Amino acid sequence: MEQFLLENADRYRKLVSAFRPPAASKKTQSLRDVDTTASPDITVSARIRPMLNDELSQGFPEGVIPRKGTSATVDLHEIRRPVRGPPGINSYSFTVDKLFGPESTTSEIYQTLLQPLVPWAWAGGIGTMFAYGQTGSGKTYTVSGLERHVAETLMDGSLKGQRKVFISIIELAGQTAFDLLNGRKKISILEDSLGNTQLAGAAEHLITDKETLLEWVNTAAALRRTEPTKRNDTSSRSHSICRIRIENPSIPTAEDGLLFLVDLAGSEAARDKDLHDTTRMKEARDINTSLSVLKDCIRGRAMLDADALAGKATAKKAYVPFRQSALTKTLKHVFDPASVRSCKTVVVACVNPCAADVGPSKNTLRYAEMLSVVIPGGAKMKFDAGVPATWDNTQLRKWIDANSGTPPISSVLLAPFETGPQLIRLPAAEFISRCLKTDRVSLEQAQAFQSKFWRLHFDSSHRDTSKSAPAGIPPRPSGSTRTAGPVAAVGKDLTEDEILAYRLEKLESSEDIETDPLPASTVPFKERIRPGMVVRCDFRAGGKYWRGAPLIQAADGLSYNLFVVLCPAGAVGRRVRDVTGESVNPEKDFSSNVTEKEGSTEKYLCSIVSPGLLPGSYTISLWRQVVVEVEDMDAEVLMDFDVATRYYYLTV
Repeated sequence: MEQFLLENADRYRKLVSAFRPPAASKKTQSLRDVDTTASPDITVSARIRPMLNDELSQGFPEGVIPRKGTSATVDLHEIRRPVRGPPGINSYSFTVDKLFGPESTTSEIYQTLLQPLVPWAWAGGIGTMFAYGQTGSGKTYTVSGLERHVAETLMDGSLKGQRKVFISIIELAGQTAFDLLNGRKKISILEDSLGNTQLAGAAEHLITDKETLLEWVNTAAALRRTEPTKRNDTSSRSHSICRIRIENPSIPTAEDGLLFLVDLAGSEAARDKDLHDTTRMKEARDINTSLSVLKDCIRGRAMLDADALAGKATAKKAYVPFRQSALTKTLKHVFDPASVRSCKTVVVACVNPCAADVGPSKNTLRYAEMLSVVIPGGAKMKFDAGVPATWDNTQLRKWIDANSGTPPISSVLLAPFETGPQLIRLPAAEFISRCLKTDRVSLEQAQAFQSKFWRLHFDSSHRDTSKSAPAGIPPRPSGSTRTAGPVAAVGKDLTEDEILAYRLEKLESSEDIETDPLPASTVPFKERIRPGMVVRCDFRAGGKYWRGAPLIQAADGLSYNLFVVLCPAGAVGRRVRDVTGESVNPEKDFSSNVTEKEGSTEKYLCSIVSPGLLPGSYTISLWRQVVVEVEDMDAEVLMDFDVATRYYYLTV
């Protein structure tokens, strides 16, 4: 076919020059009409490399051409060999989110596509870039150039805050993984007990400057497996995954930011494999299979995110088959539908413009178009005070001002322009960092408020709207402040069961909901100590230490204990002992009604609160008890229980 193309190159050029794109069909218009928007979490782009000197010297014409007057449409022309008569052409058009022609530089591609992912990962999000295409289309050239720009951005000091940056680079050949930063040592891809993917045996290196990062990148490139093919003498026969992990020391409980730079193995057309042996053929099958699974995973996750962004709750979720290949299993963070972390993805389809390769280029562009996901506009979601996905910026700020605790977190600093759905997708570390910009807001308050907002979103997206509150009781919106007025204010003709249901709904946290005679917020906490109150006791040098009670580390370096009040220490019997075995009430005269001697310090029997396994979580050890004097209590702390994780969390 190449010889036929060369013999008819002049006619081919004339036909291409005479090509006029047809008017857009109704189907095409419906895909890109004004009532739809592209998914903000995935950007699909194409880069058309320049024609190579050997292609030009052989006389091959250009067959993939960006359409004039558009920024994202490319036309592809394939020569048609008729049974009789002169040859013609079959023309195809493809539209992506971003298109880069032969004159575009790698720097331009970085600024447009990848640069936004770096601060996103720096703030605790997950960013992923895939480069794929026919072997010889410029994937590795593009990725290596983007890696240099990433190194510069990470290390030039332009990003705010202190971070620890780590790098690991692995190679996937079929279902086998190798560590390219440890002499191609074979490693295993495993899932731990929490469902997280672990690269068992892979080395991870701390990065302190741009030169070190690039040195590791070059080391990995030298060890990557390549083989000569018909189209490329050094064709990559494996997938390369560069993982940059960004740790935030100032927020120890925050999840690490992740940036994946993935250089996929070159795909090949059948005609490129005619000289391959059985090993090369099996290799090509594995590559194409993993690319097919990758396509299904990218599109499936993008559709899930688009539904979430549009506020849709569908009973049947899109299927994301990330366990079907080693590549997508390694990138489980990106594709897992159960993940609550925000992920942004960029796809760069590298295209060979030579007319001799329009077949593979057509497949590459078709693959790219299939990854695009649009969000139907539809009707605007009706505002619901308990559903953050329905809030605009004004409604979101109003909720923040009313529910962020004391001192109130500045809604202007936390959500300067974001809507409810946008704040939901903000990485937790960035959410907390914005909260800390408000004067006198502690890390604990910021974490508690982030947890409160996220659980509100989670509960609202999983609540059963078919169940109504008891008659006569207005249901409390999930997003409203927990302040309970007298029950009589709700309704005068309530049954005892309805009153109980109302109070049970209010008593879902440790907050004091009573308002008679005065609201709890107007009474110092030491004057309203009650069973179930959570108190904080700060640890001071030379101060009191409770044996058996774990010290909890605060972000400012201080330590404290948390306890749940059970009852006055003088109310228990002679057999009650604390966690150390000491009698709780050694001075009580059990022969009289006197519970405390005159002048004695007020004491309470309390349960110990310990940190849980999950970040920011706590457990209450009900049977591990200590005696705490009121004068050692420094503040009331609000906690509520999360049914999904079975842990307690701080709230505001």
